[in-house]
Amino acid sequence: MNFWDLLKRWLNPGAALPDDVFTLAGQDQPPASAEQTAEMTADARIHTSALITRLDRLAQAVPQGKEALEKVGDLSTNLDENVSHLKELFRQPRNKDFIAREITIATEPPIRAVLLFMEGISDKQVINGNIMEPLMLLSHELRLRPEQGPYAVDLVEQRLLTGNQVSRHYDMASIAEALLAGDTVLLMDGVAVGLAVETKDPPARSVSEPKAEQVIWGPHDAFTEAWRVNVALVRRRLKDPRLVTEILTVGSVSRTYVGMLYIDTIAPPLLVAEVRRRVEAIKVDVVSGSGTLQQYIDDRPRSLLPTTMITERPDRAAAYLSEGHVVLFVDTAPHAIICPTTFWSLMQTAEDYYLRWPFGSILRYIRLGALIISLVLPAFYIGAVNYHPEMIPTELMLFLAQSREPVPMPAVVELLAMDVVFELIREAGARIPGVIGPTVGLVASLVLGQAAVEARIVSPIMILVVAVTGLASFALPNYLMGWGIRTFRFLLLLATTVLGFLGLAAGLYALVLYAASLRSFGVSYLAPVVAYKGRATDVVYTPPLYQQEERPGYLHPLNRRRQREIVRTWDPNSPQTDSPEGG
Repeated sequence: MNFWDLLKRWLNPGAALPDDVFTLAGQDQPPASAEQTAEMTADARIHTSALITRLDRLAQAVPQGKEALEKVGDLSTNLDENVSHLKELFRQPRNKDFIAREITIATEPPIRAVLLFMEGISDKQVINGNIMEPLMLLSHELRLRPEQGPYAVDLVEQRLLTGNQVSRHYDMASIAEALLAGDTVLLMDGVAVGLAVETKDPPARSVSEPKAEQVIWGPHDAFTEAWRVNVALVRRRLKDPRLVTEILTVGSVSRTYVGMLYIDTIAPPLLVAEVRRRVEAIKVDVVSGSGTLQQYIDDRPRSLLPTTMITERPDRAAAYLSEGHVVLFVDTAPHAIICPTTFWSLMQTAEDYYLRWPFGSILRYIRLGALIISLVLPAFYIGAVNYHPEMIPTELMLFLAQSREPVPMPAVVELLAMDVVFELIREAGARIPGVIGPTVGLVASLVLGQAAVEARIVSPIMILVVAVTGLASFALPNYLMGWGIRTFRFLLLLATTVLGFLGLAAGLYALVLYAASLRSFGVSYLAPVVAYKGRATDVVYTPPLYQQEERPGYLHPLNRRRQREIVRTWDPNSPQTDSPEGG
């Protein structure tokens, strides 16, 4: 392409491209090549044949009862036909991850079989030691009778396969799902059933410390990308047989596993059913993480305030489960989604309950003050300076006027510019790889702030306001809520710039009304302060643990009582309702 053709392309993006330029927007080309058309035709043929086979077998199994209906599938008794269909489904030989290992089970007479598994997500040691060795070598001198049909399947399942979990599959779809989950499937000649042995071994990192929810006094383990490991971390803390794990699958392409945890007889059945309904209603191609799933199940996905909580701490997930919440784990995501949640829960941390009684409440008061400073301080400064200077002491007002005298910009422009620069520094520090990120952010803030003051672009008091506001925003414990508060801060700043303190008051009033209108899975967002008739306990003030006798009433748990009314029965200062012998 010469210079004039390139210039013409820049001036007219819709112009036709030369023949030697690659583009996906092909003109006068079929939507798919002949090879792709053949593959789509093969897929349609496989699915059509499977549907016809299933319908025919359903008609034959109806007179035989419910047990026969459960075993109806589309597998054939011909081993070669089943393997051929699965190879076509998994695009072999192009797909090098799909492994089909032909073996002979050492029975008398021998039985032809094929082992199917996916490279990289299956444990080869388990396949070699627990599946292939017993089937091919029969190290325990086990000999099977020459029985065919389901009897051979029973003998192989019960006496040869030494895997800890073996399940039967009667159709191609369930076999494909088991393979993609990491299981190994055994297909035998002469039977229309596949045996799936659990050999899952997906790559995953080990349990490490939390990154966003660090504590000084408390556990230091965090969730990983393996959701089964995450469930185990929770079960380590809740050794209760009533803790139920339901497995849901979302995404027609990703087939992502979603683990739904709740404690039976504590979690409200309506809440469990609603969470399950929302997850099962997701009809998309890919669900890649907890943040993606959160947007699909939230009551108000466009809300600036999150209506579900995401946590990376197993102890927090276990605590909310014990109160009656439902927790969701998404495979490949190192976080848990807690449903429902309230505004006050987002302001709490795990450390509030590990510290002694008064200190947890003090920390909550500090975070509440940080919330007010982060939300209101810039708007309050603009309102006081521009509209109500009489509220400021005379000496301080003269100092402010003197410091702002050489600055050519209005105060609101000055504040907005510094806020934007602060957000850029925050984002750059988070994106710079390695340990130099915080250092670069600190150095950039110091250098830019000092340079801006010396260049008389901003006043020193403005640097102080922006720094205190940014520091207060870092004290907010929830990352998503921090984004919402920062957005509301800009809106309040604009309202105050136009209307002064009247705009600030109107903005705060609208913010409270907006938060009060939100709901999270049927629970008011500001509960138990709003829309709840019971006592508002454990909101900002943290009662001592031995006085937290009931679970939150706004959840309507099936069992409100979580501990005895008198826990410290040995304490002579506690009111005794039981005798010492009975306590």
